Amino acid sequence: MTENTQQPQHSVPELPTQYTPADVEGPLYERWVERGYFEADEKSEKPPYTVVIPPPNVTGSLHLGHAFEHTLIDALTRRKRMQGYETLWQPGMDHAGIATQNVVERELAKEGASRHDLGREAFVERVWQWKDESGGQISGQMRRLGDGVAWSRERFTMDEGLSKAVQTIFKRLYDDELIYRAERIINWCPRCLTAISDIEVEYQDDDGELVSIRYGEGDSSIVVATTRAETMLGDTAVAVHPEDERYAHLVGTEIELPLTGRRIPVVADEHVDPEFGTGAVKVTPAHDPNDFEIGQRHSLPSLTVLDERGVITAHGPFQGLDRFEARSAIVGALRAEGRIVAEKRPYTHSVGHCSRCKTTIEPRLSMQWWVKVGPLAKAAGDAVREGKVAIHPKEMESRYFGWVDNLHDWCISRQLWWGHRIPVWYGPNGEVVCVGPDDEAPTGDGWHQDTDVLDTWFSSGLWPFSTLGWPEQTPSVGKFYPNSVLVTGYDILFFWVARMMMFGLYAMDGTPPFHTIALHGMVRDQFGKKMSKSFGNAVNPLDWMDTYGSDAVRFTLARGANPGVDVPIGEDWVQGSRNFANKIWNATRFALMNGATVEGDLPPAEALSATDRWILSRLNSVVAEVDAYYDDYQFAKLSDTLFHFAWDEVFDWYVELSKTTFMAGGPAADASRRVLGEVLDVTLRLLHPVVPFVTETLWTTLTGGESVVIAQWPGDSGFRDAAAEREIETVQQIVTEVRRFRSDQGLQPGQKVPARLDLTGTALAPHEAAMRSLLRLTPADEGFTATASLPVAGATVALDLSGAIDVEAERKRLTKDLAVAEKELAQTTAKLGNEAFLAKAPEQVKEKIRTRKAAAEADIERITAQLAALPTA
Repeated sequence: MTENTQQPQHSVPELPTQYTPADVEGPLYERWVERGYFEADEKSEKPPYTVVIPPPNVTGSLHLGHAFEHTLIDALTRRKRMQGYETLWQPGMDHAGIATQNVVERELAKEGASRHDLGREAFVERVWQWKDESGGQISGQMRRLGDGVAWSRERFTMDEGLSKAVQTIFKRLYDDELIYRAERIINWCPRCLTAISDIEVEYQDDDGELVSIRYGEGDSSIVVATTRAETMLGDTAVAVHPEDERYAHLVGTEIELPLTGRRIPVVADEHVDPEFGTGAVKVTPAHDPNDFEIGQRHSLPSLTVLDERGVITAHGPFQGLDRFEARSAIVGALRAEGRIVAEKRPYTHSVGHCSRCKTTIEPRLSMQWWVKVGPLAKAAGDAVREGKVAIHPKEMESRYFGWVDNLHDWCISRQLWWGHRIPVWYGPNGEVVCVGPDDEAPTGDGWHQDTDVLDTWFSSGLWPFSTLGWPEQTPSVGKFYPNSVLVTGYDILFFWVARMMMFGLYAMDGTPPFHTIALHGMVRDQFGKKMSKSFGNAVNPLDWMDTYGSDAVRFTLARGANPGVDVPIGEDWVQGSRNFANKIWNATRFALMNGATVEGDLPPAEALSATDRWILSRLNSVVAEVDAYYDDYQFAKLSDTLFHFAWDEVFDWYVELSKTTFMAGGPAADASRRVLGEVLDVTLRLLHPVVPFVTETLWTTLTGGESVVIAQWPGDSGFRDAAAEREIETVQQIVTEVRRFRSDQGLQPGQKVPARLDLTGTALAPHEAAMRSLLRLTPADEGFTATASLPVAGATVALDLSGAIDVEAERKRLTKDLAVAEKELAQTTAKLGNEAFLAKAPEQVKEKIRTRKAAAEADIERITAQLAALPTA
């Protein structure tokens, strides 16, 4: 390499020999925040681009699911910022009612106290204290990941502004008769002591028991089967299908309920499936949602026999027993009376559990507050049907419609102390007053506020506009609402997305909260299994960041992100992404050492070599591909495109093909240095949204620019050169084939071999020096004798291997391998020709034999060719 090639054409800081993420990432992020790159100005005339963060729980810490989702959002917003949009990525946190209250109650328990010892006001103050001191650690972890959020706008669902928004929309819904109070069956958690919504119930298969019990006597008896014998104490009827002739004579009569002495009616109801079990079901309206509906239709009484902790309240020998203790005791008592007809243990069936504490849910009749979702859900469905909101991928639309079109009224009250207090006051004479944020709450003797708080999803459903200052018509609301896109997991399509759609359309005069809903899958381990602490496969992304760098974690996650599809991830994949970051670093460092520059205009096409024109043509194609993938939320495809372009085409081909040009010097070398600088400049900008840290360091070093965060996003210049692309593809084909031949002959990668290249009739003469360098081929001297000749792509490469390998030893090895392959072919051919074998063998066995036969044929062809290519004596 000449002195000229070692000196860059403009002064640039020297890069360290190795990239150490820990030395770079923290200081870089703080510099970005200090310079205000992530802030958003509602007064800007730039077009807006808004994304809200799915607010993580204040109790939470960064898990791989967060890291995955945040990587995708950050990539979108960084690109849009570079494209000239006024970009707002809105940060904030959710107060997480049940989860946060549980955390603080556990702390109190360690002190030997409970929330009731403190009282409501003091307990809520204690929760705020915990939030200020210990909550929100995820904010620091988001900085580690590189989240480009507008920190000055950070919101909390319990802060003053959002609380005003909650109170405002509650009052409006109440006045529009879309919020009401009623006694209904709800999901009750005996551990958390609160109602929870359907979507906060996790179902799993549990081993229980199915017992068949005989009610009544003789011809008037009916057998019912149940997995919850303890609730029979609250039965108020037995139901059969109206057309079931087996029980027609009993409909309208009464039978005795065992153990209680009560008589209950037999009713006919179409809900009963006459084909299931005995065709008769026990009806417990206070402890089963379907039974409650039957009870409503037949005016049956509702008897509550379990208290809030799941303890039997019915008078008699079972009073005071826990529900599971009572189950076995009641079955024992029924068995003693001869009323157990059949028992099945274990009986595996689906059982609901609290998603927070995993306690078995108890359906329970309770007075609660509800949202009448009918008109709200219809508007949410119509917004998608009419094209106001696009769901991506489109095939997820059916899941969305399946939910909003069949949505039941939403129970929004929770029996907690931490959360938004329901703004309803009750008077001494039965008065009920809903208070808005600008109203004075009633005072005086006998007036008191409702003790319940609102479901956490109620406040997070307002997130796209409450965070912008609504209900005030702030400049931020005018600029940044509606959001451009919502990026979230398909698993909370029902929890959160539907709530935001309903509230956004209702509160914002029919304007939906976002234009697009981009759904992604869940992160799983490398075997496709759900990550869980109980499975022992959960990963703390911070550990991987410490070891491999944040860019490596981000790139791995983005490269697995196909729309709506779960993402498997393993540590070895993160290692591969770390290697990619190192490759970018080393290649850029090499380019700088060899004078790569961005100074001045690119030379005209006619002044460039075919290699230069090829890489510029490919560069523009990649820019267009990456833009198309971004617009379609195809993160995996855009990441894979950039990976292969950067590693394969730029670093492994263009840089290697250009080395001989740099060594030769002169105008051609100067042109290639400028092209290399251009390619690196654009490639680093394309990579930046996904791998921000390493690209920032390299881009600023290469260009001298302030920051790639605020650099212009690359555009497709339209330059294409199909002829140059075909020419370099031919060079690549020749190099690849000769490398394969060298490997087949057992040559070491760096081993030099004399060769003659016949390029007559091709346009490849300018590339001969580069090809020789890549293939370790030395010039043929006067005594050159070709021992192998390879015709490839119109060229011929003749090699003298006489001094490179032990021909006889290689011939013996190959001959032995050939014999093994021929024996395998003979055996598999014989088996496949055996009619008896073919008649009896399973299809998978026959397919395995066919595969072995094909492999043997391929081996014979390959080894025969290698033997033919060996030098003759």
